[in-house]
Amino acid sequence: LQIVGGEDGAGLDELAEAEAGHESLAHKLSQAILTTGARAKEDETARRMFVLQYVQPGLAGLMDGSVSTLAPLFAAAFATHNTWETFLVGMAASVGAGISMGFAEALSDDGSLTGRGTPWLRGTVCGVMTTIGGLGHTLPYLIPDFYVATVVAILVVVVELAVISWIRTRFMDTPFLQAAFQVVVGGVLVFIAGILIGSS
Repeated sequence: LQIVGGEDGAGLDELAEAEAGHESLAHKLSQAILTTGARAKEDETARRMFVLQYVQPGLAGLMDGSVSTLAPLFAAAFATHNTWETFLVGMAASVGAGISMGFAEALSDDGSLTGRGTPWLRGTVCGVMTTIGGLGHTLPYLIPDFYVATVVAILVVVVELAVISWIRTRFMDTPFLQAAFQVVVGGVLVFIAGILIGSS
């Protein structure tokens, strides 16, 4: 009887150990699954915050700086045919647009309702990118030759519009051709307006 009882006791111990092992394995698997899900959720939240705090205001600034400054810059260029005066107009338009867009972004939303983060961070990003967008096609007018400077400025505008289209495709899930079409149409209309006004 003792032998049988001992064998039964050993069998029960083995079953208990096996059950404990199954429970431990199930616990580890559930932790791994939950950790993977939580990690994916955290990554998505971090990406969303990056887009809301940096990409969106930066893209808005870059688009505004690249497009809105085209008209005054090329109007000044074709009105004066003077590269230095054109450069000064472009600088004033770029810096002015950067300050304006920076304050507009910062004051439009304090982040408490939309969760877009601190307004001064977004405002700074927007303002700096607006200025950069305008300076891109302004700096070529440091070249003394008017026609060379204008050709270089136009090439810079093409690059700017391509970069904007790529950013919209990469972060805003907009098809590249659609993004390029939308940006190019706006840019071309403003560019033509500047030339017509400057040449009149």
